[in-house]
Amino acid sequence: MPEQKRDYYEVLGVSKGASADELKKAYRKLAKQYHPDLNPGDKAAEAKFKEVNEAYEVLSDPEKRSRYDQFGHAGVDPNFGGAGGGAGGFGGFDMGDFDLGDLFGSFFGGGGGFGGGGRRNGPTKGQSLRAAVTISFEEAASGCEKEIVITRSETCEDCKGSGCAPGTTAEVCPDCHGSGTIRMQRGGGIFISTTTCPKCGGSGKIIHSPCKSCGGTGAVRHQRKITVKIPAGIDDGQAISLRGQGSAGKSGGPSGDLIISITVRPHPQFKRDGTSIYLEQPVTFLQAALGAELEIPTIDGKVKWTLPEGTQPGTTFRLRGKGMPAVNGRGRGDQFVTVKVQVPRNLTHEQKEALRRFGQAMGEEGAESENSLGDEIKGFFDKRKKKK
Repeated sequence: MPEQKRDYYEVLGVSKGASADELKKAYRKLAKQYHPDLNPGDKAAEAKFKEVNEAYEVLSDPEKRSRYDQFGHAGVDPNFGGAGGGAGGFGGFDMGDFDLGDLFGSFFGGGGGFGGGGRRNGPTKGQSLRAAVTISFEEAASGCEKEIVITRSETCEDCKGSGCAPGTTAEVCPDCHGSGTIRMQRGGGIFISTTTCPKCGGSGKIIHSPCKSCGGTGAVRHQRKITVKIPAGIDDGQAISLRGQGSAGKSGGPSGDLIISITVRPHPQFKRDGTSIYLEQPVTFLQAALGAELEIPTIDGKVKWTLPEGTQPGTTFRLRGKGMPAVNGRGRGDQFVTVKVQVPRNLTHEQKEALRRFGQAMGEEGAESENSLGDEIKGFFDKRKKKK
């Protein structure tokens, strides 16, 4: 039986008209939820993670998404539903090893939109590559440059991508006449199917003298250092796409892209939510009660700030414009400072007595001094000695 796949929009939990930002947001949430590192040994989560990645890979690519919207899974996966018989075909008719594109191509002279018989040797976009970069919280705030090393396929300089040795040219395939496909009769001539030309392998040409540098492929693999400019305000889990920095295309097609996933290391003091930064600021009981001039750490350095007297524990203040910059360059967020009053420990006897006197002055119950009775007794005997 052919693999039964869920609708990609359903997998990501978005509507068919979802924007690119909505797709990205849904993907990031689900990818983090089902990531194998967070679900070790969970096969179900691993399968979900693969399903989410497959759905996003198709829907985030405008060309693939267009084909998917028009033809479903068959438009982006040539192996989906092409083989296999049973009740899934035409009323249980066994379609054998040719697909619907072959059938429609025989009637409409084509092999075009159903994936069966288009030209296979036309310009093809190169493969997109992925890389990962880890940066600090401060680097995310200010922006930075990072150098990464990638290995990609590039057009062979010796043959200029033709695959032929210098001074030679390829022969047009005599079987497919350069189309890369041939038409075959099946079922006693009832059906005509289109398939890859076996003589040229779908390239439409035959190379008699292959280029020694690339072996006739027209491309060679090189290791390259790429400098990546990371914009200020980028968040953990976001990605940067560098157009044309992926592998070289084929037959004159454009190069693929380089997609770089960003990981931001956590900060020991700051927490982040979008462009907002959150900080817990410890203060003493005395500072909270009487007020104080404090130095508050921010991503720009320490700033002076006045703590109002009588500030209660858990009170949150806002420092406007001290948050993360927006990636698009439009302003900055705010920093939110939550006051955390520290209760003193290991008090001395004198300190405890001072606090009890303070409690008495505030009218608190149970704040009597531990030494009040002892002091009175001691004073009584001291007076008796003086009289004698």
